[in-house]
Amino acid sequence: MRASKYHLNTLKEAPTEAEVISHQLMTRAGMIRKLAGGIYTYMPLGLRVLKKIEAIIREEMDRAGAVELLMPMVQPAELWDESGRLSEYGPELLRIKDRHQRDFVLQPTSEEVVTDIARNEIQSWRQLPVNFYHIQTKFRDERRPRFGLMRGREFTMKDAYSFDRDEASAQASYDNMYDAYMRIFNRLGLVFRAVAADTGSIGGSRSHEFQVIANTGEDLIVYNPDSQYAANIELAEAPCLIASRSPASRAMTKVATPDMTKCEDVVTLMGRPLTDAVKSIVLATEPAEGKPARIFVLLIRADHELNEVKTGKLPGLDQGYRFATDDEIRSTFGCSPGYLGPVGTKKDVTVIADTTVANMHDFICGANEDGFHLDGVNWGRDLAEAQVADLRNVVAGDPDPNGGTLAIQRGIEVGHVFFLGDKYSKALNATFLETDGKPAIMQMGCYGIGVSRIAAAAIEQNHDERGIIWPAGIAPFQVVICPMGWTKSETVRNTAEQVYQDLLSQGVDVIIDDRDIRPGVMFAEWELIGVPLRLTIGDRGLKEGIIEYQDRRHTEAEKIKVEDASAYVLEQLKSRTPTP
Repeated sequence: MRASKYHLNTLKEAPTEAEVISHQLMTRAGMIRKLAGGIYTYMPLGLRVLKKIEAIIREEMDRAGAVELLMPMVQPAELWDESGRLSEYGPELLRIKDRHQRDFVLQPTSEEVVTDIARNEIQSWRQLPVNFYHIQTKFRDERRPRFGLMRGREFTMKDAYSFDRDEASAQASYDNMYDAYMRIFNRLGLVFRAVAADTGSIGGSRSHEFQVIANTGEDLIVYNPDSQYAANIELAEAPCLIASRSPASRAMTKVATPDMTKCEDVVTLMGRPLTDAVKSIVLATEPAEGKPARIFVLLIRADHELNEVKTGKLPGLDQGYRFATDDEIRSTFGCSPGYLGPVGTKKDVTVIADTTVANMHDFICGANEDGFHLDGVNWGRDLAEAQVADLRNVVAGDPDPNGGTLAIQRGIEVGHVFFLGDKYSKALNATFLETDGKPAIMQMGCYGIGVSRIAAAAIEQNHDERGIIWPAGIAPFQVVICPMGWTKSETVRNTAEQVYQDLLSQGVDVIIDDRDIRPGVMFAEWELIGVPLRLTIGDRGLKEGIIEYQDRRHTEAEKIKVEDASAYVLEQLKSRTPTP
C-alpha cells in the first residue's frame, strides 16, 4: 500500500465530546467518523483493524469446530415474543414496523433467530453437537451512548451458539469455547483476564467475561494475585470479616445527632471508627394491584457498598425491586432516610443483614427518629436476628477464603460466554429425536465477542502521549517505510522500493509513505496512527549502508544494515505476534 493512494486524514484535536482516550485517538487518527450519537463510519484505517480482529476470531472459531453463517440484522418481533424477551428487554431493543405494519426489531443479539434455525434444521441426535456463529452488525438503543466505540448504539459483534443433546455435552461445548476465547485474546496481543461473571439478561447458569485490563475500564475485577481466582465484582463473593460475634459490652443508648445524616459524621461525634456503624438501605417491590409495596431493609457496614446484582437474587427481590421513596420511608419508619435503623421495625418489614453485619456487636445505627442514632446495638438483645446474605461489594484487601488477599483492578468487557441450558430452546420448542425416538430439548450455550469494542479496548490499554500503539496482530499496517526526500533522491526512492517489495513478498502488511511531506509531520502522523514498526530511509544513512528501525513502543531508534532490513523486521514481528 502507498500512502499517496490511501485515504489518510488525521486531526490535531479530538472532538469535545470524546471523553476517553480511544475515542479521542481513533477520531484524531482518522479511523472513525461520527454520523449520529453512538453511530460511526469506520474509515479505511479503522476498517483494516476490524478486519484483522475478525480474521483472528474466524480462524479460532473454525479451529474450534464452529460453523459460520450470517443471520439478518432485522428480526421478526414474534420470535422475541415467543421467547418472552420482547417485553422484558426494555427500550434498548429498537422496534420498527414495515410497510404492512408488521413488527420487527433491530437485533442486539440473535438467540431467538438461531434457535429458530435449530428447531427447523436439526431433527436427530446425529446432527448434534453443532455451533453456529456469525459476525454481524448489532444495535442497542443506549440511553446515553458515549465513549466512542466503547458504548455505541451500532457495533460489530461475533456471536456463537452451541446446541447439544444434554447438559454434560453442553458444558463440554462451553469449555471448548472458553479455550478458543483464551487463544483469541492471546493472539490479539491484549493483557486480559477471564473472570467469573453474572449471567445478566441473557440468562443461564454459568458465565465468564473476558476483560481487557485498562485503568479506564467501566468494570471492576476482583482477583487473587496468588491464585487463578478472578470474578467480576458483581459476582465476587464478599467474605465475612468478623469470624464470630462477640458478646454485648455496652448498653443501647440513644444519642442526639442533629443534622447528622451521614455515618462519617455520627461516628466522629461518638469517637468511634466507621467500621462500628451500620447503614440501612430501604428497598421496595412493586405491589400487586391494590396492595401496598413490600418493604425490605438491607444492612451493610458503613464503609461498604451495596451490590445490586447480589441484591436482585434475594428471595422476594428476585422479581425486581426499587429504592424506596422518601414518603414510603417516612410512613414506614417515621423518620427521614438519614436516621434509619433496624431496631423496632414493623413486623411486615423484612430485615436482611450482610454477613459481616450479622457478626457485629455494640454497633451504631439510626434510631428511626430524626436527629437521633443508637449506640451499643446488639443482635438478640435489642433486635431480632435478621436474615443473613452476602450483600456487599468486595473491597481491595478482603481475605480470599481459599488463602491470600483479594485485589481489584479495572477492565473492559470484550467477550462473554454463557451456558444457557434450555432457556431459549424450551421457550421456542427446539427439540430433536433422541436415540429412543422420543423428542428432547436441546441444551444451548452462547458466546459473544465485541469486535469493534476490542479495537477501542486495545487503544485504552496501548497508547502514549504521541498516540496509539497497536499490537502487531491487529495494527492497520504492521510496518511503515518513511523515505526522507522521496521526490529528491533516486537512491532513497530505489532503496525504499526494494525494502517495500521484499517485505510485501514475505507477507508483511507494509505501507510506504511516498508523500512529499516534512519528516516531522510524517513521523507524528504514523505515531498517532500507531503502526508498530517504522523504517526510516535517508541519504545520510544510506551513505553508510544503514537505515533506521524504530519500534513504536520505544523512544530510541536502531541502525540496521540495508541488506538485513527485511529479515530483521520479520524477526521483530514474529516476536510480537502470538502464534495460533
